[in-house]
Amino acid sequence: MIVVLRLGHRPARDQRVTTHVALTARALGADEVWVSSEDPDLEKSVRGVVERFGGRFKIRTGVNWRKAIRGWKGEVVHLTMYGESMSQALPTIRSKKLMIVVGAEKVPREVYDLADRNISVGNQPHSEVAALAIFLDRFTGGKALGKDFRGRLRIAPNPRGKTVVDRDKPRITKSG
Repeated sequence: MIVVLRLGHRPARDQRVTTHVALTARALGADEVWVSSEDPDLEKSVRGVVERFGGRFKIRTGVNWRKAIRGWKGEVVHLTMYGESMSQALPTIRSKKLMIVVGAEKVPREVYDLADRNISVGNQPHSEVAALAIFLDRFTGGKALGKDFRGRLRIAPNPRGKTVVDRDKPRITKSG
């Protein structure tokens, strides 16, 4: 069980990035994303992707992050630029239940204290989407990349355009 907890989402400002956090979490092996701010539009958008592309991914918004972290029955990993090296930390993570915390705006100091691990993905400024993608890919050993989500739609590899396969229709839709 892997849950990504997104802190500090501001619906008017962070809609696109938080959507990317959720889609990255889904595509790379997380089971759920929890967002600290309530945002019904974000929930609708992510649920729409799950409905079309498949999987059992869930989203919850309006989550009290302090209660979520304190109540988690597993390991809490906070992805930050200021933590221990990811390459050294990854082999030591043993929990089957993992909460991965990523921030939006400045993360409260309390998160660093509540997390079991503060792990840095590199030592240069980068986005939370990039940190999450790299961490999940390495944590899962890259296994999520080939997963079949068994959705109505799937994207087929194409070196020169976009190929979307609709399992409900006998033909392939190409564009681009």
